[in-house]
Amino acid sequence: MGERVLVISGPIGAGKSTLAQGLVSRHGAHRVSSRELLLARLGGGSGDRRSLQEAGAALDRETGGRWVADSVKEVLRRQEGPPRPLVVDSVRVASQVEALRRALGSRVIHVHLSAPEQELAARYERRRSRAVSDTECSSFEEARADTTERGVEALADFADLVLNTQRYPSEAVLVQVACLLGLFGRDVERLVDVLVGGQYGSEGKGQIASYIAPEYDVLVRVGGPNAGHRVYEDLVPYTFHLLPSGTRVAPQARVVLGPGATLSLTALRQEITDCRLEPGRLFIDPQALLIEPSDVTFEEESLRKQIASTARGVGAATARKVLRTAAQPAVRLAKDVEELGPFLRPTREVLEDTYARGGRVLVEGTQGAGLSLHHGDYPYVTSRDTTASGCLAEAGIAPGRVRKTLLVCRTYPIRVQNPDGGSGTSGPMVGELSWEEIARRSGLPLDELLSQERTSTTNRQRRVSEFDWVLLRKAASLNAPTDVVLTFVDYLAASNRSARRFEQLTPEAHRFIEGITRVAQAPVSILSTGFGFRNILDRRAW
Repeated sequence: MGERVLVISGPIGAGKSTLAQGLVSRHGAHRVSSRELLLARLGGGSGDRRSLQEAGAALDRETGGRWVADSVKEVLRRQEGPPRPLVVDSVRVASQVEALRRALGSRVIHVHLSAPEQELAARYERRRSRAVSDTECSSFEEARADTTERGVEALADFADLVLNTQRYPSEAVLVQVACLLGLFGRDVERLVDVLVGGQYGSEGKGQIASYIAPEYDVLVRVGGPNAGHRVYEDLVPYTFHLLPSGTRVAPQARVVLGPGATLSLTALRQEITDCRLEPGRLFIDPQALLIEPSDVTFEEESLRKQIASTARGVGAATARKVLRTAAQPAVRLAKDVEELGPFLRPTREVLEDTYARGGRVLVEGTQGAGLSLHHGDYPYVTSRDTTASGCLAEAGIAPGRVRKTLLVCRTYPIRVQNPDGGSGTSGPMVGELSWEEIARRSGLPLDELLSQERTSTTNRQRRVSEFDWVLLRKAASLNAPTDVVLTFVDYLAASNRSARRFEQLTPEAHRFIEGITRVAQAPVSILSTGFGFRNILDRRAW
């Protein structure tokens, strides 16, 4: 059908230009003014309002209002780049609208704006006082004396939408018109996939998120820098603490840090530099929270040794955000940091634009279900809800948008070791093992296991345990996964690293996968047997 063409009518001062400019700024519409079209028709030059009113009326009589439709068709013919709505600001007589409808059919949407006469007069005088040229009439009464201007309110009788702009602020007018144009999409299409951990974090979510990232138009990361997602690009690791793990492998995707994100400026600056991100690709929600140095100090002194916290200040900063105006020091959000200004945009707007185009979104959660503030073994938890529901809330995504929920689990769960000198623990684990035992069972070198099984953020040695089937059932209940991702399948047997097809995995691996499918009540659709992308076995039928 082609892009919609919005034609706006209404008296002087009704808010037509404000609406048109809002559609340009918020939705990327192409705006043409009837003044521009008229001047082009007349061969250029400039003119005051009165002379242009007279010239327009003459053209209407001569062409039966068709001159506007002819001009708009020419604009559409010349329009380059991706399709975008065209806004005609404005039409003045019924014959102009009728000619546009005949020429463009159902593409045309007609909106009429109005306001009480007294309000229109006040707006005109305010606008006239700010004018930098003498194109306006000397008074509102003079402007309204034009015959066409006096009759413009009659266009309300056959408009698709009529709005009183005294009753509705400009933002409300913009939303109503944008919805009429379908700029937010016509229905709630399920376009969002969520990837979350099913254990205590370090399940290998980063590598999986990086593997599937090229399938998406927008990558969203939630959480804070206390979680490190390590990605092996040509077997060279890079650890993401704030940006989505697919940022480097999916250059076409827009990158979003949502309103629930907790930011370390130092880490963010480094990752922006490393990934060469520019405004227009990276979007940071103005409501995202900033970690202060005092937050890090507090956690280092009170949490690191007690529960093996990463002490990155995320929990302390979050606690201050909850305290609102009582917080000390005062809370800073991303919108309060000047250097982040070029990247700031509400996540909701980025997502709404994506939904309207039918684009796909990947939300990358951090840590795992066993560390959820509300559902984990308190106090051995993190400072946020790590379930799919919690991640969606932090990103500002409605559950009805979700298409797939991917639950990532590893064959042997891990937790971080407590730092030296700590009297506490990072929390309970069922059937704790040693890395020597994992090496014996799998046939993998012990030195290799000890080297790679260190945390991405604090570089501490990890604890390891038997697979926790009760935790899997709990994670499945909390997240309702459509798919399970099983990582570290090589820890079952070193020979699994050479598997390039599912049937090449060991019988033990097959039995293990059957058990996971049964307990999680979801298929194991992706498996990883090592750190390279070639070690990912993709069994999805999406």
